[in-house]
Order: sequence, then structure tokens, then C-alpha cells
Amino acid sequence: MTAKKYLVIDLAYCHDCNNCFIACKDEHCLNGDRWLPYTDEQPRHGHRWMNIEKKERGQYPRISVTSLPKPCQHCADPKCKEAASGAVTVRGDGIVLLDSEKAKGRRDLVDSCPFGAIWYNEEKGVAQKCTFCAHILDGKADWGVSVALLPRCAHSCPTSSIAYYEMDAEAFGQLKAAEGLERYRPEESPDGQVWYKNLAKWTRHFIAGGLLKGGECAEGVTVALTGAGLPAQETNFFGDFCFDGLAPGTYTVVADGKDVTTVELEKSVNLGSIAI
Repeated sequence: MTAKKYLVIDLAYCHDCNNCFIACKDEHCLNGDRWLPYTDEQPRHGHRWMNIEKKERGQYPRISVTSLPKPCQHCADPKCKEAASGAVTVRGDGIVLLDSEKAKGRRDLVDSCPFGAIWYNEEKGVAQKCTFCAHILDGKADWGVSVALLPRCAHSCPTSSIAYYEMDAEAFGQLKAAEGLERYRPEESPDGQVWYKNLAKWTRHFIAGGLLKGGECAEGVTVALTGAGLPAQETNFFGDFCFDGLAPGTYTVVADGKDVTTVELEKSVNLGSIAI
């Protein structure tokens, strides 16, 4: 099988340091036409080929803040390709590229991407996006020093939240199943080269709270959540519990075998302190 190239982004380890964004800028700004025909240089301001979005769930003091690094998703069947009239190609390794000549003047391509991953370079008059650093992976980048052949975002991530893989589709399928990998907004693009781990931190909700006994934090109390299909857990030193990865629905919190409260969950919720 032909090896394909993948990025796996683990939301549990991204802490919004922006190293990936800065590395992308370092690679593609002020480099003239060094990386043609892959892409022309990126403007210093405006473009975010590695865009990082943030979401806060819950209510103080029980909140969760998640960062979502969002490059081009390198879709297996890109919607931008339908609109591009030959300006978009999908390589055999899965990387999606914009032709630097055919994308000139194509401001309309910006709106063709459902992920907002295509940008228009006013200085150069060309539509641009993340290239997966294909020039590096193809061995075309020459910095005068020996470096790992990785996309700059993966190379620069201090927590290994962004990981690069090169493997055949069957092997990646096994990794996907073992790690619970998902596509971001699969209704727009069910397959491609960018996958996420712990995506539930972005797409789903949690129920959290704290238990009190005699006015004190109730440590070590067994808490279950009916309707969730999740294992029971014990409260921590502060009497806190948290069930994450929940879809909207009706759930009942059970502490020490007794129903405590029922929640009609629409978004992540902090139940506050509950006396038992």
C-alpha cells in the first residue's frame, strides 16, 4: 500500500502556546519564492494557516478551557477542489495543495472551504493555505543544517500535541481505532489527513460538582451517572467529581447508591456544592 501522511492533534495536550503558529510563520514568511511551486511566501500579518481556536466549558470554578489547532484538514474529497477549476490537487500521499499559478486572483476560493482554512494574499494576489510543509517532507527545503523531516508545526510542538505519521491506510486505521481518533466536523469531511484525539473536549459536555458531608468536602464517595455509559468514580480530596464526553440528554447523579440530582444537559454544567 502507498504510504500516506497524517497529522494527529491531541486536544488534551495543547495549551495554546502558539509555537505551531509561530513556526508556520517562520517557515513561510520573508522567504521570497523559496518554496515555489508548493506556495509563495505568506504575508507577515493576517494569515493563520495554523489557526488556534479556544472554547471554555462549564462555570466558575469548575471550568475546562480547550484549544483547537486547526490547519487545513487536507480532506480526502475537498470541497475547495470542486470550486477550484484545477487549482487544487490531492497528492497520492493525501496532501492537498493549491497551485500557486492557478490560484492567482481566486479570492472566491476562500469561501469554498467549510473550515475557513484558505486565505487570500492581497500582496501576491493569490489564494493560499497550509501545505503540510510538503516541501520539507519532499526533501526540498535547504536550511544548510540537518533537521527532522517533519511539518514545522509538529516539529515545534513542545507537548507533542501535534504528531506526524507516515503509514499506509490500513496501519493508520489500526491507530485510529486504538486511539479513538476523529475528524473535526466529519459532516463536512469524513476522511482526510488531519485527525484529532480527545476531540470530545471540544464537541461534547461535562457534568461536574462537589459533594459535602456535614459541611465538609466528601472525599472518596462513589459517584455514578445514569444514562451516560461511563464508569463510576470516587470524589477527590475536595469532594469533586466530573463526567466528561457527554452528549445532550437527561442524566442522574448517584452518590453512594442514592439519586442526588437529575440534569437536563444542554451544555457543560457545574452543579456547585451538593450536601449528601
